[in-house]
Amino acid sequence: MTESPLQETEHETHISAPPDAVFAVLADAPGWPAVFPPSVHVEQIERTGSGERIRIWATANGSLRTWTSRREFDERARRIRFRQEVSAHPVAAMGGEWTVEEAGDGGTRVRLTHDFRAVDDDPETIGWIHRAVDRNSEAELASLRSALERPDGTAPTTFEDTVLVNGRAEDVYEFLYRSDLWPERLSHVARIAVKEEEPGLQHMEMDTLAADGSTHTTASVRVCSPERRVIVYKQLRTPALLSLHLGRWSVRPGGDGDGIAVTSAHTVSVIRSAVPGILGERATETDAVDFVRRALGRNSLLTLEAAKRYAESRA
Repeated sequence: MTESPLQETEHETHISAPPDAVFAVLADAPGWPAVFPPSVHVEQIERTGSGERIRIWATANGSLRTWTSRREFDERARRIRFRQEVSAHPVAAMGGEWTVEEAGDGGTRVRLTHDFRAVDDDPETIGWIHRAVDRNSEAELASLRSALERPDGTAPTTFEDTVLVNGRAEDVYEFLYRSDLWPERLSHVARIAVKEEEPGLQHMEMDTLAADGSTHTTASVRVCSPERRVIVYKQLRTPALLSLHLGRWSVRPGGDGDGIAVTSAHTVSVIRSAVPGILGERATETDAVDFVRRALGRNSLLTLEAAKRYAESRA
């Protein structure tokens, strides 16, 4: 079995924003989940001079995959080169470059190139990777444009809720991780389907009961880190009012050694055009954000309080 010949792709877009603003978004890798649909979670492993190592979790053709990349920055030329250190099967090697250029009309031209090899020279495998690269590149460029131009979305807003638990952190994390048991444990979860392709990487579809008795179906992917007791997730299917919903469950020691602090954090962006149809003609963007904050906060607190009871009953 031999690696495929080197494959190359190029995609580009025009953005009505200054080049420096575009470059800043591309340089902030941990912020990508709020910008790019395929990105679920990004961690900066190290930063040295003009380079960094990052670990990325992202969807590709419906699968959740993770890899580590090195990036080199040329801020003067507004270029960012990247190369995967360990690629996810069936990719044998992949790299590329972001190039940000002045467009001459006050806007910016962004080019995204990739080069890759497959683990073998099977045409179906090479075609699968091409489709994934094309789909993700087009989605990333469109979302980069939307994030900077904001044609119909509000700026992301983050809020969180925390409870203190007099129990073991392991039990709290287990409650949050075993989402397949939530219909038995949580009154606001009517149905859930969980698929774990590999340990810690979960696909989750859930029917949630709202305060008015209606049911909302969401689909998410979750990255679970038992060693740090953190679960991050991204909704792939959001409620009609939201264009973005990121979440994070974290379990950590409380202040002054006072029990365990369990936090649920949300980052959301509201679709402006959806506000009147859902909340009424007089509702504002602020009203919509407040509505989402109350709804998500209600469900988060129900889950946090249930996790608290579970852990404390086992202490």
